Amino acid sequence: MAWRHKNRWFRRWLVTITFWAVPVMIVAVNEAREEMAYNTVDLQKSLSTWELTDAQRAGGAAERCHGVPDEARAAGCPTEILLANAAKHQEALDEYAHRKATLADYLWHAFVGYWIAPAAFLLVVGMTIGGIRRALRRPQPAAHKSERTHPTEVKTTSHP
Repeated sequence: MAWRHKNRWFRRWLVTITFWAVPVMIVAVNEAREEMAYNTVDLQKSLSTWELTDAQRAGGAAERCHGVPDEARAAGCPTEILLANAAKHQEALDEYAHRKATLADYLWHAFVGYWIAPAAFLLVVGMTIGGIRRALRRPQPAAHKSERTHPTEVKTTSHP
Protein backbone atom coordinates (compact mmCIF):
# COMPACT_ATOMS: atom_id res chain seq x y z
CA MET A 1 0.00 0.00 0.00
CA ALA A 2 2.87 2.34 -0.74
CA TRP A 3 0.71 4.27 -3.21
CA ARG A 4 -1.43 5.55 -0.37
CA HIS A 5 1.36 7.73 1.04
CA LYS A 6 3.05 8.62 -2.24
CA ASN A 7 3.62 12.38 -2.63
CA ARG A 8 2.09 13.10 0.76
CA TRP A 9 4.26 16.21 1.10
CA PHE A 10 2.90 17.52 -2.21
CA ARG A 11 -0.70 17.16 -1.03
CA ARG A 12 0.22 18.92 2.21
CA TRP A 13 1.85 21.70 0.22
CA LEU A 14 -1.31 22.13 -1.88
CA VAL A 15 -3.47 22.32 1.24
CA THR A 16 -1.08 24.80 2.87
CA ILE A 17 -0.94 27.20 -0.08
CA THR A 18 -4.69 26.93 -0.58
CA PHE A 19 -5.35 27.92 3.01
CA TRP A 20 -2.64 30.59 2.84
CA ALA A 21 -4.45 32.10 -0.17
CA VAL A 22 -7.47 32.93 2.01
CA PRO A 23 -5.84 35.59 4.25
CA VAL A 24 -3.88 36.96 1.29
CA MET A 25 -7.10 37.40 -0.70
CA ILE A 26 -8.93 38.92 2.29
CA VAL A 27 -6.21 41.54 2.72
CA ALA A 28 -6.06 42.21 -1.04
CA VAL A 29 -9.83 42.62 -1.38
CA ASN A 30 -10.03 44.92 1.64
CA GLU A 31 -7.14 47.01 0.38
CA ALA A 32 -8.66 47.29 -3.09
CA ARG A 33 -12.09 48.19 -1.73
CA GLU A 34 -10.73 50.90 0.58
CA GLU A 35 -8.44 52.39 -2.04
CA MET A 36 -11.12 52.40 -4.75
CA ALA A 37 -13.62 53.99 -2.37
CA TYR A 38 -11.13 56.78 -1.68
CA ASN A 39 -10.35 57.16 -5.40
CA THR A 40 -14.05 57.29 -6.32
CA VAL A 41 -14.77 59.98 -3.74
CA ASP A 42 -11.76 61.96 -4.93
CA LEU A 43 -12.93 61.63 -8.56
CA GLN A 44 -16.46 62.77 -7.72
CA LYS A 45 -15.05 65.71 -5.77
CA SER A 46 -12.82 66.69 -8.70
CA LEU A 47 -15.62 66.36 -11.25
CA SER A 48 -18.09 68.37 -9.20
CA THR A 49 -15.69 71.27 -8.58
CA TRP A 50 -16.12 74.14 -11.01
CA GLU A 51 -13.80 77.08 -11.64
CA LEU A 52 -15.85 80.19 -12.36
CA THR A 53 -14.82 83.77 -12.94
CA ASP A 54 -16.33 86.59 -10.91
CA ALA A 55 -18.43 87.65 -13.90
CA GLN A 56 -19.77 84.09 -14.31
CA ARG A 57 -20.62 83.91 -10.60
CA ALA A 58 -22.38 87.25 -10.81
CA GLY A 59 -24.32 85.98 -13.83
CA GLY A 60 -25.76 83.07 -11.82
CA ALA A 61 -23.66 80.29 -13.36
CA ALA A 62 -22.86 78.88 -9.91
CA GLU A 63 -26.48 77.77 -9.48
CA ARG A 64 -26.55 76.01 -12.86
CA CYS A 65 -23.01 74.57 -12.89
CA HIS A 66 -22.93 72.00 -10.13
CA GLY A 67 -22.29 68.27 -9.89
CA VAL A 68 -20.62 66.22 -12.59
CA PRO A 69 -20.45 67.67 -16.14
CA ASP A 70 -23.51 65.73 -17.36
CA GLU A 71 -25.62 67.07 -14.48
CA ALA A 72 -24.34 70.60 -15.11
CA ARG A 73 -25.14 70.32 -18.82
CA ALA A 74 -28.66 69.12 -17.99
CA ALA A 75 -29.07 71.98 -15.48
CA GLY A 76 -28.27 74.54 -18.18
CA CYS A 77 -24.62 75.33 -17.50
CA PRO A 78 -23.24 77.50 -20.33
CA THR A 79 -21.09 75.72 -22.92
CA GLU A 80 -18.10 78.05 -22.43
CA ILE A 81 -17.93 77.09 -18.74
CA LEU A 82 -18.19 73.39 -19.61
CA LEU A 83 -15.37 73.76 -22.15
CA ALA A 84 -13.23 75.79 -19.72
CA ASN A 85 -13.48 73.05 -17.08
CA ALA A 86 -13.32 70.10 -19.51
CA ALA A 87 -9.51 69.87 -19.36
CA LYS A 88 -9.55 69.79 -15.56
CA HIS A 89 -12.24 67.15 -15.55
CA GLN A 90 -10.33 65.07 -18.11
CA GLU A 91 -7.23 65.30 -15.91
CA ALA A 92 -9.31 63.99 -13.00
CA LEU A 93 -10.53 61.05 -15.12
CA ASP A 94 -6.96 60.33 -16.25
CA GLU A 95 -5.74 60.46 -12.65
CA TYR A 96 -8.49 58.02 -11.63
CA ALA A 97 -7.48 55.61 -14.42
CA HIS A 98 -3.84 55.93 -13.38
CA ARG A 99 -4.73 55.17 -9.76
CA LYS A 100 -6.70 52.10 -10.82
CA ALA A 101 -3.74 50.83 -12.87
CA THR A 102 -1.35 51.54 -10.00
CA LEU A 103 -3.62 49.67 -7.59
CA ALA A 104 -3.81 46.67 -9.94
CA ASP A 105 -0.02 46.70 -10.26
CA TYR A 106 0.37 46.94 -6.48
CA LEU A 107 -2.06 44.07 -5.92
CA TRP A 108 -0.22 41.90 -8.47
CA HIS A 109 3.12 42.53 -6.73
CA ALA A 110 1.55 41.83 -3.34
CA PHE A 111 0.04 38.59 -4.69
CA VAL A 112 3.42 37.49 -6.02
CA GLY A 113 5.26 38.54 -2.88
CA TYR A 114 2.84 37.18 -0.31
CA TRP A 115 1.49 34.08 -2.04
CA ILE A 116 3.47 32.89 -5.06
CA ALA A 117 6.95 33.43 -3.58
CA PRO A 118 6.17 31.63 -0.28
CA ALA A 119 4.41 28.84 -2.18
CA ALA A 120 7.40 28.37 -4.49
CA PHE A 121 9.78 28.49 -1.54
CA LEU A 122 7.79 25.84 0.34
CA LEU A 123 7.61 23.70 -2.81
CA VAL A 124 11.39 23.82 -3.27
CA VAL A 125 12.01 23.07 0.42
CA GLY A 126 9.53 20.18 0.30
CA MET A 127 11.07 18.75 -2.86
CA THR A 128 14.55 19.02 -1.35
CA ILE A 129 13.52 17.33 1.89
CA GLY A 130 11.61 14.67 -0.05
CA GLY A 131 14.60 13.99 -2.28
CA ILE A 132 16.96 13.72 0.70
CA ARG A 133 14.59 11.40 2.56
CA ARG A 134 14.15 9.22 -0.52
CA ALA A 135 17.91 9.02 -1.03
CA LEU A 136 18.48 8.06 2.60
CA ARG A 137 15.64 5.54 2.63
CA ARG A 138 16.85 3.48 -0.32
CA PRO A 139 19.85 1.23 0.37
CA GLN A 140 22.80 1.20 -1.99
CA PRO A 141 22.61 -1.63 -4.53
CA ALA A 142 24.54 -4.70 -3.35
CA ALA A 143 27.50 -5.80 -5.45
CA HIS A 144 27.00 -9.08 -7.31
CA LYS A 145 28.93 -12.14 -6.17
CA SER A 146 30.80 -12.36 -9.47
CA GLU A 147 32.14 -8.85 -8.99
CA ARG A 148 33.60 -9.79 -5.59
CA THR A 149 35.78 -12.60 -6.91
CA HIS A 150 39.27 -11.80 -8.02
CA PRO A 151 39.46 -11.55 -11.84
CA THR A 152 42.41 -13.98 -12.02
CA GLU A 153 40.64 -16.69 -10.07
CA VAL A 154 39.31 -19.56 -12.10
CA LYS A 155 36.00 -21.01 -11.17
CA THR A 156 35.91 -24.73 -11.11
CA THR A 157 32.93 -26.93 -11.54
CA SER A 158 32.41 -30.38 -10.23
CA HIS A 159 31.54 -32.47 -13.27
CA PRO A 160 32.00 -36.22 -13.23
